[in-house]
Amino acid sequence: MGSFNQLTLEEKASLTSGADFWTTKPIERSGIPGFMLTDGPHGLRKQAEESDHLGLAASVPATCFPPAVALASSWDIELAERVGAAIGLEAAIEDVAVVLGPGINIKRSPLCGRNFEYSPRIRLSPADWAQRWCAASSPGASARR
Repeated sequence: MGSFNQLTLEEKASLTSGADFWTTKPIERSGIPGFMLTDGPHGLRKQAEESDHLGLAASVPATCFPPAVALASSWDIELAERVGAAIGLEAAIEDVAVVLGPGINIKRSPLCGRNFEYSPRIRLSPADWAQRWCAASSPGASARR
């Protein structure tokens, strides 16, 4: 795979948009493949057919895990690692390279409509908690945040 420094300005800019809603554009000259991203606040959400930004199209069946706030409230770090690994395995089976979750320590307003997705601060630092939860990357998937 080529180095980021070897990309042209146009190629670098092309990395900021997708080939479609959930897939990045490949840069064949540099050997950078396109890859799929999906939502993943408490399980894998991959749309089965045509993707849409509202999430109305049917999704591939997946395991629904407890939301991050409940998982963090258990104080069970090993459980978080197992959940992350299970989501990573499902991502690998579905050929998903990046899971867009979990949100960590960003409950800054009670008015946020997505607070259920976010892990609160627990006995570990947010970075340590995310690293444990993101054991999802061990089967071959990468997690954002």
